[in-house]
Amino acid sequence: MHTKLHGCLVAIVLSLGLTFPVYAGDKDEGFAPLFDGHSLNGWVNVNGAPNTFYVKDGQIITTGRPTGYLRTAKQYENFIAEFDWMHVPPAPGAIGNSGFFVWADPLPAVGTGYTRGIEVQVLVNLTYKNKKGKTIATSQGDLFGIWGASCVPDRPHPDGWARCLPSGNFCKGANEWNHYRIEATNGVIKLAVNGHVVSGLSHCKPRKGYLALESEGSECHFKNLKIKQLPSTHPTKDECADLAEGYKNLYTGLDLSGWKLAGSARKHWQPRDNILHYSGNGRADDSLRTARALRPAALMVDFRFPTKADKPCSFVVYDGGKEGHLRITISPNGRLELDCKEAVYQELSRIRYGRSRAAAHSSLKPPGQWNRMQIMQSGATFRVAINGKVVRELHTGVSPAKGALALQPAGEMDFANLFVRQVK
Repeated sequence: MHTKLHGCLVAIVLSLGLTFPVYAGDKDEGFAPLFDGHSLNGWVNVNGAPNTFYVKDGQIITTGRPTGYLRTAKQYENFIAEFDWMHVPPAPGAIGNSGFFVWADPLPAVGTGYTRGIEVQVLVNLTYKNKKGKTIATSQGDLFGIWGASCVPDRPHPDGWARCLPSGNFCKGANEWNHYRIEATNGVIKLAVNGHVVSGLSHCKPRKGYLALESEGSECHFKNLKIKQLPSTHPTKDECADLAEGYKNLYTGLDLSGWKLAGSARKHWQPRDNILHYSGNGRADDSLRTARALRPAALMVDFRFPTKADKPCSFVVYDGGKEGHLRITISPNGRLELDCKEAVYQELSRIRYGRSRAAAHSSLKPPGQWNRMQIMQSGATFRVAINGKVVRELHTGVSPAKGALALQPAGEMDFANLFVRQVK
């Protein structure tokens, strides 16, 4: 009877074209390691401090500080991935927080330490309820999109979020190993926790991108990371995450290593996890400069003015001393000014006297909200983009030499996601 029933069920599954995740006990045919057990080869520390992620005893360990992520060097589309994880919270009963990002971007979203993508929650000691007493977040295997990624949960969320709560609790507690198995195919994700399928998403966008381990406030260990790639289902360009362009992080999130400033200014610059805060109480020359000269092909800086801002902020793209400089000054009302020292930057038309003022740009967000500025250099041409819109183009007579990057706020400011891509 049991054999006949099993055969009928198999026939029904095949006729309907249904697929289910393969469980941990099945063959490992086709799997390849994501981690070699002794180094971070094949991984990129996107925005952490040098020791935020490290290897010990065949494990990748994150300290949880600062907020950030370690991503794969290559993108993945359709796959089955497996890994073991264990939280080591700072105290008994404390929340241990981390995550495994799927189909992620190479750089963080604006103003945050996290990437756009799908998060597979890696968490212990949390069951969060709304005012009506309904559970809306747990540590048993939630799946959800973050920072612009979209998805449809297998089951409706109590608060209408694009988040799938697990159907059961199969997670072990702190200081115990858990096993995750993730099947991701054609924008559909299924998660098995310790051998039990508990949650799923469909219509995910992006559905191709990087995989990543998250650092978020507490120590977490990962081991036995492996992946089996599946045939492509040919995503369109807008269904794929961004491609890495070689940007390097300039700010550790923990301290000001890699930067230099006058001793009196140090107390006014405060690392606050992924945010670098300037109090606004210092002197006019309390600028922060990179300790080494750069020759960037592109710069990226997120910034926000305080809610009641009236003072501008300057970004010195190249501070070459006597050799010249290029300074971009932005006011809270959106007015942008370019200031070039002509010893190096020979503006041929618009900056005849070394300075150019422009009207306010609607692309700048109101005080209190994050903006992303990108400065891109190609030969002797510079383009300044704010929130994805090119607001100025500068044609100079020569390509610049190396120089420091400097932040020169006239008042209180927040900065985040300082990245540079240098000329090869």
